[in-house]
Amino acid sequence: MRFIIGALAALAATALTANVSIADPLTIRSGWVVATSGYTPLQLEKPDLLKHYGTSYVLAPQHFQGTAPQLTAFASGEIDVATIGYSTFALAVLNAKIEDIRIVADGFQDGADGFNSTAFMVRNDGGVKTVEDLKGKVVTTNGFGGAYDVGMRSMLRKHGLEDKRDYTVVESDFAHMNAMLLEHKADLSIGSMPFLLDPTMQANSHTLFTLRDAMGRTQMIVMAARAGFLEKNRAALNDFFEDMLASLRWFHDPANHDEAVAAASRATKQPAEQLTRYLYTKNDFYYDRDGLPDLAALQNNVDALQTLGITKGPVEVKKYVDLSFIQEAAKRLK
Repeated sequence: MRFIIGALAALAATALTANVSIADPLTIRSGWVVATSGYTPLQLEKPDLLKHYGTSYVLAPQHFQGTAPQLTAFASGEIDVATIGYSTFALAVLNAKIEDIRIVADGFQDGADGFNSTAFMVRNDGGVKTVEDLKGKVVTTNGFGGAYDVGMRSMLRKHGLEDKRDYTVVESDFAHMNAMLLEHKADLSIGSMPFLLDPTMQANSHTLFTLRDAMGRTQMIVMAARAGFLEKNRAALNDFFEDMLASLRWFHDPANHDEAVAAASRATKQPAEQLTRYLYTKNDFYYDRDGLPDLAALQNNVDALQTLGITKGPVEVKKYVDLSFIQEAAKRLK
């Protein structure tokens, strides 16, 4: 009898442990670079929008300086969801050989009709009136093979200019590009927000061309995960993407603009007065309200990498896409 009672108690304890394990929310380790162009840091600033948070999932956002370091963490299994540029996606397939990478949602898009496209800036007194005038000049990039770098090189190639032969490329982070240009250390810089809005920059420089001029519409950032992680955690991830899409729509609703900017200010530690001039307006990038990436644009962007010799082979984008989660989220929110 004691044996039976002991066995039943052990069985009950095992069942209880199993139930607790099943009930534990999934921890989603998510990578991000810029808080205002990602999801997870901002989501945590408005927890009231997240009806499933703490029940089926929790977030563990991890910050990276760029999308390339994210790829390293993604490849080694240190993060579950990555927000990566189109160039990083191509490198994940071709170089890192991550065949099970899946694009699951839009990040943001440059050059959509009626929305912002990144400006490439020259000094008013720099003597550069046309792209051809950049021959023999110095241009800045935030990183070789990145989305802006590819756009810049594509535009210069269209006008007969090639790196090393016709111009010199130097790297700089976005925060120092204004100084590089205005202090005559470079002749072309990337006009990224919010640095482009600096009054001194506005008074002493102008746009030579935009990323849209160079490449058309660009699928700048996508969200990606690995197929095994998606399939194993489908129920919890359906809840996560529902909350993510609800949060995205709230932040981009004009009725919530002031409160959304205040939340972004808390997340980025930047003054709301600066952010409000572009964030969540038509001066911002385009974010699809259903979370759907522009796959045709993404294919064009990836093809440009091969044309420029940055990647050594083609990538068929549609082979690496799983939009079932974001589509389910849109159905739930109707």
